[in-house]
Order: sequence, then structure tokens, then C-alpha cells
Amino acid sequence: MLTSLGVTALLTASHLAYETLRWAGAAYLVWMGGRLLWTSWRCSVEERPKTDGTGAEVGSGTRADDTVLGGWRQGITTNLLNPKTGAFYVAVLPQFVPAGASHLAAGVLLTGVHILLAVIWACALIACAHLFRDRLQRPSARRFLDRVTGTAIAVFGLRLGLGE
Repeated sequence: MLTSLGVTALLTASHLAYETLRWAGAAYLVWMGGRLLWTSWRCSVEERPKTDGTGAEVGSGTRADDTVLGGWRQGITTNLLNPKTGAFYVAVLPQFVPAGASHLAAGVLLTGVHILLAVIWACALIACAHLFRDRLQRPSARRFLDRVTGTAIAVFGLRLGLGE
């Protein structure tokens, strides 16, 4: 939506705005990755929250990030701080806008299609994770996945910050 309104064109025109957004996004990714790594190394098996048969944590409740709102907030922040998301839309969407069509309407429609496809993909991943829920909830599996994910996110942040 912001790309269709011209925000990405502004970032393309303003080197300072682009660099500021790029460094903020890189710092956020490194912080998220580092937080995952720190938590996975700091928490031992006994410190991890126990779960019941449904996967809900027993005892202290869920962390703030484990709610739908927390996940949405984290996802929207990651996307808004990633200048490459805007660059993707600027590079890909215009070639699919029909001649004479409103760029805003066509851009919003194409973005909606992209979001729909992403939701379908996310639902497929959720369904697969649900099938393997018991294995994925083991403390050793959670630590392993947190470490791999944290490393990947931090490396992406470093590449974003240090890349061209």
C-alpha cells in the first residue's frame, strides 16, 4: 500500500531516508536474532515453560510475543523496517499494472494477491507444524530451532546493514 502511494519512490530518491531505514531494519533483525540466541542459550530444559497437551503453556501464561497481536506487531515491524520489501514491490509490481489503469488501485490489488498467497503459504506451514507439534515442542527441538532461526535472522540483519 505504501509503495503504491509512492513512499518507496521517496526512499529511492532520498539516500538518507533509505540508509536510515536500512540501518534501523538491520539493527532490529540483529536484535531479534540475538534475543532468540540469548534465550536459547540461557534457558535450560528445566527453565523452559511446561506445556499441556494442546501446546499452551502451563503456569506463568504466554509471553507477549506468543499472542496473535504480538506476532502481528513483530511481522509488521519487520516488514516496515525492511527497505528491500519496498524495493521488491517497486521492481515487480509495475510490470503487471495494465496500461491506463490506476497505479494505486492496481498496486493495491496486486499487493492483496501477494498477501493472499502469503497467507495460504503460512496456513500450509501452520498445518505442517500442527502435524509435528509433539516433536517441535520438545525442549531440545525448540532450542535447536531457536538457535537456527536466531542465527539466520541475525545474519540477514548483518547482511542488510553491511551490504550495498
